[in-house]
Amino acid sequence: MSETFTPILLCLLSAVTVATANFVVKRGGDVLSARMVLSLTSALGMLPFAFFVPLPEPGLWPPILMAIGAHLIYQFCMIRALHRGDLSLVFPVMRGLGPMMTAIFAVIVLSEYPGALGWLGLSLAAAALIVFALPERATAKARKLNRTALVWALLTSAGIGLYSVTDAYGVRVAENKFTFIVWLFLLDWIGTTAVTVWTRRGQLIERLRPQLVGGMIGGVASIVSYGSALVAFSMTSAATVTAIRETSVVFGAILGAVFLKEGFGKRRIAAATVLAAGLLLLETDI
Repeated sequence: MSETFTPILLCLLSAVTVATANFVVKRGGDVLSARMVLSLTSALGMLPFAFFVPLPEPGLWPPILMAIGAHLIYQFCMIRALHRGDLSLVFPVMRGLGPMMTAIFAVIVLSEYPGALGWLGLSLAAAALIVFALPERATAKARKLNRTALVWALLTSAGIGLYSVTDAYGVRVAENKFTFIVWLFLLDWIGTTAVTVWTRRGQLIERLRPQLVGGMIGGVASIVSYGSALVAFSMTSAATVTAIRETSVVFGAILGAVFLKEGFGKRRIAAATVLAAGLLLLETDI
């Protein structure tokens, strides 16, 4: 298998499994509580591997802490965006602009410079993801411009770019990339859990109980998903990994169409085609 094809397969595996994780979490109803269960399950699932990888070398702790901080910023901005605006308003902006934000941060932090075709591919992919993620029938509230929600959605997309670049940096500078992967999972639950415990205080157990099964399934899927993405970060550009991983919105829509009888529609078929063309241009440029 070629060195170019391997990271693509890892990114597609990541996209499918992150779509699965989000699908089971969404079905649970309380997304935040389900994500807490997901994060804790991922940490517990990774715990046995801590005994089989070297401990982080002293120089790896700053990248680990930077990555955890970036994930916390992303999660905080995402929660604020979802609190301020409809999912149909903020979700397309979050996921659609994520790859572009990653490319911008990667230029600054990782010195990764896409060529003309790469920027064109990223632009097409970002536009296609936004169009694809828009609902078939937006509510009147979703049509109304909510500037505060859009600001938080934009900050969330920046958070995606930030954690993608910090994770890519960490996995590349680690003496053993699996040490970084394991310890990131072992510590990443703290932010989500703290937010959930604070916001669900007084009713935490009641909120968590219905989310246990979906959250645990999502946690296992999350290990496969982000573990695959982190390995891919060590093999190709951060922008490419993020762009291909965001095809999860396509796989999520397929799951919704098959199991939840949600519409797919001609617009989404066209957007998926443009997305594929954008990713192909991005890969051609590398």
